[in-house]
Amino acid sequence: MDLEESVVSVYEMVKDSVVSITTVRLLDLFFLVESVKGIGAGFVMDSNGILITNAHVVEGAREIQVTFQDGEVENAKIVDLDRWSDIAFLKVERRDLRPLVLGDSDKLKVGQFVIAVGSPFSHIVGGISVTFGVVSGLNRSIKVGNRFFEDLIQTDAAINPGNSGGPLLNLRGEVVGVNTAMIPYAQGIGFAIPVNEVKFLYYQLLRYGRIVRPWIGIYGYTLDKIMASQMNIPYVEGVVVIDVAPGSPAQRAGLVRGDVITYFDSYRVKTLRDLRRAIRTKMPGEQAMLTVMRRGYTFTVPVVVEVARM
Repeated sequence: MDLEESVVSVYEMVKDSVVSITTVRLLDLFFLVESVKGIGAGFVMDSNGILITNAHVVEGAREIQVTFQDGEVENAKIVDLDRWSDIAFLKVERRDLRPLVLGDSDKLKVGQFVIAVGSPFSHIVGGISVTFGVVSGLNRSIKVGNRFFEDLIQTDAAINPGNSGGPLLNLRGEVVGVNTAMIPYAQGIGFAIPVNEVKFLYYQLLRYGRIVRPWIGIYGYTLDKIMASQMNIPYVEGVVVIDVAPGSPAQRAGLVRGDVITYFDSYRVKTLRDLRRAIRTKMPGEQAMLTVMRRGYTFTVPVVVEVARM
């Protein structure tokens, strides 16, 4: 099967599992309340009516309507959402749903072909559409306003507002990410949340009935050769702290910008992904020991893991 046939095949495979999402918010403008409509996309997570979309697509919505590809429209409610990752779980009553197959975003490689499916301008032209590109970068960390988005997939597949919340797929039709249009200055590039993050949040939802994200309150980058050279660090392993959330466990532990975290308990921290995985071995309220390097001096400090907050 050639590339063109592969893209067509994936589209046919997934199209009935991708939905258009319309929201209504009430906007208070100088004592006048106006209804504001928003659009986005989503896809079927399981056959019990759970859908995935972006948190920013549905947060604060008074009404959420989901349009399926057969034309059926259903009201949806938010089960839970996670502002950190920009992921939301919705619930509809419809049960004849076919969930998409979730892949493994840890296996993605730069240069790999990907397909973004969504519903840009569905309120005008109707239906879903597909864009095609490659993985341009991995493990991207980006600040937007007062938010940090970590470990993103970068792609040159067009991600328009209506694509936001739709699936990013490999050529086997497996979901490898969830598209997000939260990056306002991106031109010619798009970003997606890795599907393994979605799996973690879904597991939390099944286990606790809500999303419980262990958190210490740092935002960081994986240390690379350029950073190591600029900071006079003799090795290229660890996570550089680029910001510390006010009132967070990390701030109470004394961490500051420029610190490099190299161990979380006995877990060797080489990348941001390593640190995130290590934190998730802890339950909120449990303590861990961080090994930190600061200006050539290495020390350890205790930190208590908490539930993430905005």
